[in-house]
Parts: sequence; C-alpha cells; structure tokens
Amino acid sequence: MLTKRKVRTTILLVLGILILVNLLSTRLFFRWDFTADQRYSLSKATIDILENLTEPVTITAYFSENLPPDIEQVKNDFRDLLVEYSTRSNGNVVYEFVNPNESPEIEMKAQRSGISPIMINVREKDQLKQQKAYMGAVIQMGNRQEVIPFIRPGAAMEYELSTNIKKLAVTDKPKIALLQGNGEPKLSAMPQLRKSLSVMYDVKTFEFSDTAGIPSEYKTLLIIAPTDTIPEKYLNYLDEFLAKGGKILVALNKVKGDLSKGMAEKIYTGLGDWLKNYGVEVEDNLVIDANCTNVMVQQRQGMFIMNTPVKFPYIPIITKFAAHPITKGLEAVLMPFVSSIKINPSDTSLSVLPLAMTSEKSGIEKPPVYFNVTRQWKKSDFGLEALPVAVTVEGKKNGNNIKMVVFGDGDFVVNGEGQQAQRLEPDNISFMVNAIDWLSDDTGLVELRTKGVTARPIDPALEASTKTLLKYLNFLLPIILVIFYGIYRYNRRKKIREKLKNTRYV
Repeated sequence: MLTKRKVRTTILLVLGILILVNLLSTRLFFRWDFTADQRYSLSKATIDILENLTEPVTITAYFSENLPPDIEQVKNDFRDLLVEYSTRSNGNVVYEFVNPNESPEIEMKAQRSGISPIMINVREKDQLKQQKAYMGAVIQMGNRQEVIPFIRPGAAMEYELSTNIKKLAVTDKPKIALLQGNGEPKLSAMPQLRKSLSVMYDVKTFEFSDTAGIPSEYKTLLIIAPTDTIPEKYLNYLDEFLAKGGKILVALNKVKGDLSKGMAEKIYTGLGDWLKNYGVEVEDNLVIDANCTNVMVQQRQGMFIMNTPVKFPYIPIITKFAAHPITKGLEAVLMPFVSSIKINPSDTSLSVLPLAMTSEKSGIEKPPVYFNVTRQWKKSDFGLEALPVAVTVEGKKNGNNIKMVVFGDGDFVVNGEGQQAQRLEPDNISFMVNAIDWLSDDTGLVELRTKGVTARPIDPALEASTKTLLKYLNFLLPIILVIFYGIYRYNRRKKIREKLKNTRYV
C-alpha cells in the first residue's frame, strides 16, 4: 500500500538521481557519431588545443533570427560545436549568441568587428524576397581577436574555430619559405593560398645566393612552378636543407600549357633531374583525361556569337585519391596541363607513395602539343588509367630523414594577377595547404580542413540510363516502401480483428 511517506521518498529519490546524473554528465559524457567523416566529434588536435589553453577564450556568435530552416541548421550545428568546445576546455571557452538585427547599435558593433551581412532568399506568403542576415563569429583571447566573417553551410566549422583559437594562442608561427628568382609566380599571384597559409604560418619569400644555402629557420621550402633553369649549386642547397631536417614541396611544370597560344611546350628547370635522386620522375608529357572540365568556345549561329562549353581533357578533374591525411575529405581538384609522375625507387630506404591519380579513362601526349578544342576525342585516346599526378616521399637517405611532396603541376594553386586572375576551386587550395601542413605542422589540424565537405558529385562514367534509373529509384522507393508497409499493417490488423471476432468468451 502506497503511503504519503513512500510517495515523498520516491519523488526525492528520483530527483536526487536526476541531479546526480546531470552533475556526472558535465564531467563524464559520450555520444555516438555515425557520420562518414565524424563531423560531430572533436578531433584529437582540437582537444589538445583546448586542454592546453592558458587564457580564457570568448566567442561571440552573430546570427540573425528567423532564418530559413537550412540556414538555421548552420546556427544549431555551430551552437552544438561551441557546447563541445566549452566542455572540453573545462570552461576556458565561453560563448554567447547575439542577434545583430535587434538594434542598430548591435548591428554596427558586429560590422565594426568584421562581420558583414549577406543577402539570403526567404519565401514568405508565397513570395520570394531577400533578407539581410548575419552568420559569423568573433573569437577573443585577452586583447587579441580573430574573425570568422561568414560561416557557410557545409563548412569545416571545427577547422575554422580550432585554427583561429590556435592562432591566438601561438605567438611564434612556424616559418615557411616560397622560392623566388627562377621564374616562379609571386606570392601576390596566389592570394587564396597566401590567405590560408597566413592562419598557421609566417610565409616569407626566399632567393638562392652564391654565398649561403637555405636558412634553418624555415621548416619547409615551397618550390611552385619555376620556369628558369636552377643552377646545380642551388640544387645542392636543397640536399643540404633536407639533410638538416627541412621539408620540401615541389609543384613542377615539365610541360607549360598556354591557351592563348593554343599549345604546350616542354620546359627545363633542372628540378626534374634532381628529383630522380629521390625516386621521383615527373615525366615530359601532358595528361589527358575523360573526366575533365569545360572551356568556353565561341561559335557563330546566324547573326549571333554563342559561347558553348566544350570538354577539354588537358584540364583533368582529379577525383581519385589515396587514403592519406593530405587528401582526406577532398572531392575534386582541377590540375591544368598536369604531367604524370613515374615512381623509380633508387633507394629502398625511401618510400614513394601516390597521393592523387587520374581516372580510369586517361592518356598522355608528348610535347609539343597543339590544342584543338573542336577535336573529336575517341575511346582509344584514353587507354591508360590511374596515372599518379602527386606523390609523397618519406624515409632515409644517407642517414638523413627525408620528407617531401611532389606535384606534377605547378599552376593549380596560382590565381594569376591583374585581369588574368581567376578564382580557384576550394579543393585546389586545400590540397596544397594540406600538403604543407603535413610537412610543417604536427598538431593534426591538417585532417580538419576538409571536414564538413558535403559535395557528392555524380560519377561521370555512369550511363544516362543508369542516372535516370537512380533518379526515379530515389524518388519512388520510399513511397513504395510506405505503401507496402501500409498494406502489411492493414492486413495484420484485419487478421487480429477477425481473430477477436471469432473468439468465444465463456
């Protein structure tokens, strides 16, 4: 028999258990993350950064209210991430959400902090209108601050937050050098790469001299698209730099393509011969690939001139990557006028591994190559497959630890200057910066840069009929399953009713 005392005791016990569980959950907690890229779990690199914070970090998230559902999800994901950061940092990360649209004063403060509004489309009462929205954050540590001006859907939020927090916490950034003086593009011709690198590194330009080699203060030397011959003495400086523990990244053009001239010619820098000593040979060819981008061709139709997209196999879209921290999360990289890389191991103590390969329908052409955009490509033109276009080199040579990354293309991260400048695909920059992180940074943040990528392109090799079948299957299969379940449930309940109807009760 229940008494008032027992009821009170039961209620108090339940409340006590709930309070105890809540207290324990602030210290001991776990959750399951079934996403393919573990999007909702903090990486070891982030946890290490948070646990080693010596000063509190304040994050002010500026988000507008009443956003469309897909945009509102970004806000919710960011809030969940900040909860994780606060818990993992033992309270050293403090955050708040502010609606800049509440008042002109708050909006002005957000803009002064570097948060710019964006215009989004909102459907209201069957009408499409544009609404001003804020989706950014300010990270502060002491009197220093960093800004994330815009948190876009699908972005690598953890990478943005962790790198900005580390940028505030670290006073001395690792130094990396960009080689100049041999026809390489200037740092100003690579603004996207420079911006990404500036978060973690102090990037300086460097030129060889006859009196001294590469200073040991640089962790990594970047050699991107040289066009002039590099003297042998300077190549010996590269060996000395590696022997002292330095790292080298080489993005080499063995064949230089020029669309304005309509041709590609072989160039000699001496780096190709130097790389052979480490088991890598960037070949004198141009890769062609059926999985490629389009170029616009002007065609006259009557009185009008039309721009028509035409497949251009000399600019392959690389989608086949090895399982490696450098390539983790990459979807597609455009590598114009890339050369294949041949692996010739000259020393068994060195390991050369392919990072990126062409598709199953690829081929090569020897220079000089004359471009014909109206060429009718045949199946026989693409008789090769999985040609390496980027590799890593690791191991020991003459007792020294060697670590290098080699690309068969030097132009895939070059925007250009002036009117020739162009916006590059995000994965192009991620591929290069991931490689630099792998060489220069041991924190593990390299694996976070592409975390959150949501693009899933359709395989271009699929037949049109297969694409149509998949489209209708995606649309109809859920409906068919619901209908069959409904029929099954109806028949089951009908049998139960019949059984109950025929049951005789005494």
